[in-house]
Amino acid sequence: MSAPAGSGPIPYWRLSGFYFFYFALLGGLYPYWPLYLRGLGFTPEQIGALLAIPLVTKVVAPNLWSWLGDWSGRRLTIIRLGSLLAFLCFLGIFAGDSLPWLVLVLSGYSFFWNAVLPQHEVITLGFLGAQPERYSRIRLWGSIGFIAAVVGVGFCFETWGIGWFPVAGALLLATILLSSLMLPRPTAGVRERHWQPLHAAARQPAVLAFLAAGLLLQVAHGAYYSFISIHLEALGYSRSAIGVLWSVGVVAEILVFVVMHRVLLRFGVRTVLLASLLLAALRWWLIGNWSQSLWLLLVAQSLHAFSFGTFHAAGVETIRRLFGPGAQGGGQALYGAVSFGLGGAIGSWLAGRFWHLGATLVFDVAALACVAAALIAWYGFRDQRLRD
Repeated sequence: MSAPAGSGPIPYWRLSGFYFFYFALLGGLYPYWPLYLRGLGFTPEQIGALLAIPLVTKVVAPNLWSWLGDWSGRRLTIIRLGSLLAFLCFLGIFAGDSLPWLVLVLSGYSFFWNAVLPQHEVITLGFLGAQPERYSRIRLWGSIGFIAAVVGVGFCFETWGIGWFPVAGALLLATILLSSLMLPRPTAGVRERHWQPLHAAARQPAVLAFLAAGLLLQVAHGAYYSFISIHLEALGYSRSAIGVLWSVGVVAEILVFVVMHRVLLRFGVRTVLLASLLLAALRWWLIGNWSQSLWLLLVAQSLHAFSFGTFHAAGVETIRRLFGPGAQGGGQALYGAVSFGLGGAIGSWLAGRFWHLGATLVFDVAALACVAAALIAWYGFRDQRLRD
């Protein structure tokens, strides 16, 4: 008979290992996608549209797969199947580099890759049981994986050229697949079929405010993820330096994750979410206006700890508190779909559409989006469950 959630030892390294390799893919690919696509001759508008595709599939894929996970209880099977199919679809990048073909490749691999993280989040929280504040100690290994990949792959591209991008992506996806095979069997509570419809929880005012704030935050991130590497290269930074600058933000994120459980206990979810949004606005303003100053750029990159790290950790806890046990997978997927998916896709497309007007304007608008998100959060996060 299986132990209930949180009653046994936590398989720390196997859970952490999957986060490591999952986010290593982000570190190894996303800073360099724009440079690779520009090398193929695509325009900024085409680059923005292509990089929006994984974010568009994030609107659909996590919700579909999470519904299956909540309904069937077979979350581990979904993780392994999604990892395998994502790897196989990405191999299509070796077969061509036309715009229509890359649309198909990006759509296929991202549809399955986006399926796995919400399932792993639910499995991880199931093992943590009554200690959800320890989530950040496991999740920080995703940040470490990101750093290892962004720096390592950056130096490889500096040495051998950006043409090795497809090889790097295939190898990183293979590590995700191998890591999924080592994941532990979920706790009994996570394996149960206890699907509940999302609409009741999703209509709560606090949930609507959280989703709106998360969407605006990721709209603001769209310019960063799609064009910061191009922006910095235009300012004279080398590709290896760009990789290091990406990693600075994630190092700060790791430091925050180490103490995040104490931060949430000390300040509460609402305060952490509000502070994250305001510091995100400061970050985009600095990047848009002061990227030519290395030390101010380092300050801006350090604020990634808040624009992503603290908001995401508090966001996962927000979903845990506001959604019932039978809607946890769906709740995490809804959060990812609306914020990282829809918000990120809108932000990436808008950044590509208006990049010709200049980086300063694009990032200033991103800062204003975060200010608007903070105002929504200030008025919308009144639920007592978010104050503790």
